[in-house]
Amino acid sequence: MTPSRLRKYWTLLILLTGMAGSIYAAGQWAWQRSLHDESDSVQRQLTLYGQALAQRIDRYRTLPEVLALDAQLRDALSRPLTPPEAEQLNLKLEQANGASQSSTLTLLNRDGLAVAASNWRTATSNVGVDYSFRPYVQQALAQGRGSFYGIGVTTGEPGYFLSQAIRDDNGRTLGLVVIKIALQALEREWLQTPDIVLASDAHGVVFLASQDAWRYRLLAPLSDAEQRELNATRQYADQPLRPLTYRADEPLDNGGRLVHLLAPDEPGLTGRVLWQTQPLPGTPWQLHLLHNTRSSVTDSRWAAAAGAGGWLALALLVLFVRQRQRLSALRQRSRQELETVLRQHAQELRTAQDGIVQAARQADTGLSRSLEHLPQGVVIIDARLNLLAWNSRYVQLFRFPADLMRVGQPVEDLLRHNARRGLLGPGPVDEAIERRLAHLRSGTPHLHESAKDDGTVLEIRGNPLPEGGFVTSYADITSYKNAARELRSLADALEQRVADRTRDLDAARREAEQANRSKTRFVAAAVHDLLQPLNAARMFTSLLRSHLPGDADRHAVDSIDGALAAQDAILGSLLDISRMESGQFDVHIHDVALGPLLQVLGHNFGVLAESQGLQLACVPTRAVVRTDENLLRRILQNFVSNAIRYSRRGRIVVGCRRAGDHLRIEVHDQGPGIPEALQREIFEEFRRLDEGRADDRGAGLGLAIVERLGRLLGHKIGLRSQLGRGSVFWVCVPLGNTAAVAPAPGHDAALQPSDETPLLGTSAWVIEDDGPTCVATRALLERWGCAVPLAGGAPEALAAAQAGQPPRLVLLDVHLGPAHHGPDVFAQLCERWGQTPAVILVTAERDATLRRQAAERGWGFLAKPVRAPALRALISQTLLRLRESNTP
Repeated sequence: MTPSRLRKYWTLLILLTGMAGSIYAAGQWAWQRSLHDESDSVQRQLTLYGQALAQRIDRYRTLPEVLALDAQLRDALSRPLTPPEAEQLNLKLEQANGASQSSTLTLLNRDGLAVAASNWRTATSNVGVDYSFRPYVQQALAQGRGSFYGIGVTTGEPGYFLSQAIRDDNGRTLGLVVIKIALQALEREWLQTPDIVLASDAHGVVFLASQDAWRYRLLAPLSDAEQRELNATRQYADQPLRPLTYRADEPLDNGGRLVHLLAPDEPGLTGRVLWQTQPLPGTPWQLHLLHNTRSSVTDSRWAAAAGAGGWLALALLVLFVRQRQRLSALRQRSRQELETVLRQHAQELRTAQDGIVQAARQADTGLSRSLEHLPQGVVIIDARLNLLAWNSRYVQLFRFPADLMRVGQPVEDLLRHNARRGLLGPGPVDEAIERRLAHLRSGTPHLHESAKDDGTVLEIRGNPLPEGGFVTSYADITSYKNAARELRSLADALEQRVADRTRDLDAARREAEQANRSKTRFVAAAVHDLLQPLNAARMFTSLLRSHLPGDADRHAVDSIDGALAAQDAILGSLLDISRMESGQFDVHIHDVALGPLLQVLGHNFGVLAESQGLQLACVPTRAVVRTDENLLRRILQNFVSNAIRYSRRGRIVVGCRRAGDHLRIEVHDQGPGIPEALQREIFEEFRRLDEGRADDRGAGLGLAIVERLGRLLGHKIGLRSQLGRGSVFWVCVPLGNTAAVAPAPGHDAALQPSDETPLLGTSAWVIEDDGPTCVATRALLERWGCAVPLAGGAPEALAAAQAGQPPRLVLLDVHLGPAHHGPDVFAQLCERWGQTPAVILVTAERDATLRRQAAERGWGFLAKPVRAPALRALISQTLLRLRESNTP
């Protein structure tokens, strides 16, 4: 076998072996992972089923205890009953059973005989039946209470029996009351899942099943004692108990197992299934869920195919690299060979040139035999510029007639012959001939190219002879010129294609930017329209809370307000993301003292953390960083709020670490931790963990905004986390100049609160184009003691404005319909009033430019939807500032 064929065989063997190994490894990995995920999902589902079953039993557990305290039942068991008394007792049990919606209520004496029952009207009445053999009767008489699942002796219907002993004042047992709970509704709920759900008793008998064919199956063989016990208690009546044949194949680490159903007639499932078991607390029962593993098998097969494809891709890549290496080696060898050939050719040319000169020296006259071997056309002239020697190639190139080619013929005659054929180019012929003759007389070497009419390109080399005269060679280089022309054309075509593709990419970029701007305008307009009714709703809930006397009603209103606040946060986050993507987010980078920012953060979130049983600590710092203060505050607020949301105990610490010329601000929590596979996904939109508080789960936009803010500011965002030990979110900020930060004002410079009520009797106008918002705001202001002469849109305000009668305060919206802009309408009103009242801008626009313009004019600013406490605080602050400015 040749080496190349042997190498091919080994390559094929390695390829097939690697593919088989990749298929097996990828398939096993995907099978185990998918099986583990499905097992966890089945376990959670089984827990829910167990909770539903326990809740249904707990719903009736206290009923026998309550009935055991009933004086009428105790009296009925202490003496014989007359027929009217027995009927009245049956009616009482019937009414109690109807109220509780259980299956059956039965009153038994201490001999186990049914005295009264809720089903006394039916043909299968329990009245008069002896139930002393039932375990729940024996347990209640011996221990005070009992429980038992079985098929009814009288009704033939299965159920769960709960019994409670009835005792007199001396503690003597008079009898017992029994409730029978029907659990068939649970089986109907289990039908909604494609899996098989089973409940088995202490003997391993399936008594509840999502499919009828699985009911009354034996999960393990019964011993003789167990068989005698079932026969004595008649627990399952005459139902045949058939064994369920299966083989346990593989246990799982979370308590589940893989089993193989052996009997071909097992209903619902075939082959290998995932079997998960969970005990039901408070009972000897176990819940089972059998799940088909087809999806795991499918995942395994897809993974195996992917593994094979990956291995093939890797193998092809290796083969491709090897091929490229071989081609590179071949090209290198070819290049070396070509360089060698070129050197040889150059040497041959130099040798030929030297040979031409040497041949010219030694040439005989006329058609020289010593020049015939040369590929170039060669002509030699003497010092008098007459023909001395030439070769046949020279005659072929210029097609000279035979009578012209004579020794001693003046070269001027040859030039004139060529001129008559147009070979000397345009212009006067004598001047062209004289120029060439002068060049020959000067004896200067020359090299140039000349193109003939038939497309032939000649390379012309001329060299003087030592004894006088000139030798000229003519080489045909047409093929080289054609190749160079083709290469030039190909390069021009490639440059044109690059230019066209660049032009197309520029057009696509412009279209994308235009679409992004249109999307941003649409999102801003949509959020503005959505915030208008949301603002009115929050106003009405604030107004509604003061009119409700009960705590439950107030709690419901608070829940509504919380839901509206969450919706407000989602809309605000969407608007922020849209503005950041379109580049319309204003950033103001300056030196910021970090200590006061962390102090305010601790004060704002400390109360919230304490309400959740957590401790929030912000480590003091004197560091100065260079950033946008508002945007950095938003990043840290999101980190802290997430730490509070996902931590159930422990501490939350906010601190700083020096990292070169940067400062890393970290937020530590003791939450559940984040799996490594999810640590990148949580920074995507609408991604959130399931471990948060049920009443405060968030919308999954906070960290997406943080990630965009970090990119916008040039700050690196990151986290590290360990499952069960907590997480650390951090942002890395460049250090700033300490000298550039002004000292923070003291507490004395702060606005001192007043005990007065500045809103009482204040005249205020509400200029808003949304009707419900006008109604809600007016009602809220009037409840605070303000007079609201006007609450309406721009036309109503302009019509009502009179000279010298301005309000003290104006609540002004920015967008007042298609034809009115809030600040412009206010300017017209001030002209009519002749005065300028205080203004609070209330708008759904969250543009930083608009907020800055309001601050420059001395106006207050509130973003919709407005919280009533924030509105009241801002109005009070505005009126107090106005009062102080008017005080001499």
